[in-house]
Amino acid sequence: HCNFEFDLCEWKQDENDDFDWNLRTSSTTKMGTGPATDHTLQEPSGHYIFIKSSFLQLPGQKARISSPVLSRRNKNCKVCGGVILFYYHMYGAHIGSLNVYQRTTAKHEKVLLNLTGNQGNFWQRKALILAGDGDEDFQVVFEGIAGKGPKDGIALDDLTFSREC
Repeated sequence: HCNFEFDLCEWKQDENDDFDWNLRTSSTTKMGTGPATDHTLQEPSGHYIFIKSSFLQLPGQKARISSPVLSRRNKNCKVCGGVILFYYHMYGAHIGSLNVYQRTTAKHEKVLLNLTGNQGNFWQRKALILAGDGDEDFQVVFEGIAGKGPKDGIALDDLTFSREC
């Protein structure tokens, strides 16, 4: 489980993307670019991770963050299928996309979720099944894609793996 109150936990920024997910609070943001509070504490001082387009990013550029490696050799993970639960906030006039992948250690990626555009000015919960065959270990990758203007942002909070994995 990671609520981002202190750090990125064991989530890692990908090195071959265009920019990074950043830890931030709502109390340090400009209006119109992100949630009013985090999901965990429901307070402006609470932390979450966020991407936003700016003059530094071009539309279509990507920011990726990856989970720790999860073991497929765990019998419960194979039988029950693991789940990742998370909360996302995608609100603004120029929202890009949020993609979630399951990536094997051999770098094969399977799309678990694709969201594009404005999803509403509130935190939404999502649960994704981490299916798959074989014994190959894997990671979950969140990919944010920059939109076409300054009034956009994608936020993530409370990323949780089920006990099975």
